[in-house]
Amino acid sequence: MSIVIGVLRETASGERRVAVVPEVVKKFKSLGVEFCIERGAGAGSYFQDGDFSPSSIVENSNEVFTQSQIIFKVQPPPLDEIRSMRPGSILIGFLNPYQGADRAALLCEKKITSFAVELIPRISRAQSMDALSSQATVAGYQCALIAGVLSSKFFPMITYAAGTLRPARVLVIGAGVAGLQAIATVHRLGAIVEAYDVRQETREQVESLGAKFVDTGVAAASSGGYACELTDEEKKRQKENLAKAVSHADVLITTAAIPGKKSPLIITEDMVHGMKQGSVIVDMAADSGGNVAGSRPGETVVVHGVSIVGTVNLASRMPVHASEMYSKNLFNFISPFIKAGELQLDWNDEIIAGSAFTHKCRIQHEGVRKTMEEYLRSKS
Repeated sequence: MSIVIGVLRETASGERRVAVVPEVVKKFKSLGVEFCIERGAGAGSYFQDGDFSPSSIVENSNEVFTQSQIIFKVQPPPLDEIRSMRPGSILIGFLNPYQGADRAALLCEKKITSFAVELIPRISRAQSMDALSSQATVAGYQCALIAGVLSSKFFPMITYAAGTLRPARVLVIGAGVAGLQAIATVHRLGAIVEAYDVRQETREQVESLGAKFVDTGVAAASSGGYACELTDEEKKRQKENLAKAVSHADVLITTAAIPGKKSPLIITEDMVHGMKQGSVIVDMAADSGGNVAGSRPGETVVVHGVSIVGTVNLASRMPVHASEMYSKNLFNFISPFIKAGELQLDWNDEIIAGSAFTHKCRIQHEGVRKTMEEYLRSKS
């Protein structure tokens, strides 16, 4: 008997993405998989129910849970949804595994095997499954557009009848996937772009996109490409040199987010005060603590004439392509383990083992389990 994948209408505020798009439904069906989709699940991404035909369209989430062995989600499910899931079913999506002890406990209680896309190992074989990167691409692009709309200056150089206007100066903090996309987009729009990352090895990527790398004279790379802890003297020098670059920027975009952890505070209140009035800061990490002092999730705050934009759920601003990218990530993740319409998970596979959040009534991922245990001890 073919497995049935269930897709829900996302209920989180402002969420417009859907976990699977019609094009990918067809790919799954070629593997013998059936779908049960809640009515209106794709509406926020401009997909009509008929676009998913001949999938089963049902009226509510309870019917999806009743008929499905696998559930695809975008946002972490609220506790009420988990309570409605069939015991022993499989859940795949963004699950925010390092936070939400109640969610983890209920998943274990319901004997649900869950895979968090945030935990998919960063190995070459898993690149096509990397939902963090695909959605960060959207977020970086959106940061650049938001900055361009709110900037008090033209991004490109403008020549008009009375003279020439110099292009805006944009500084991007963080050269991960989101940061690189922001750099590329701002450069295409014609601004003068600079970028900073604590990892010196990102210089080549930054410069290949047309930006100047801000060298603070401090290298923070260790083995494996991760940033290492800086000495107090190094932190002081880094802060001083970065503050100079920030003061020259008309637009600042910060993208230093760490999945499952509070984002590092990089731009201090003094740095904000040192910027020119009319400058704009777009803080991509606002909903996870923020890279900028004074930023607030979902709000625009004006400090000494500088607008600080606390962005949230940027990927949902572009729901069609964001959903398409995410849907393909899920297909590439689970399809290798579907044989003749049946799911055959290989627990010896490092991607399956590494991305498992809960399994057999316990938190499966060692790193998450240790974090949860430390959290519970701190509360006792």
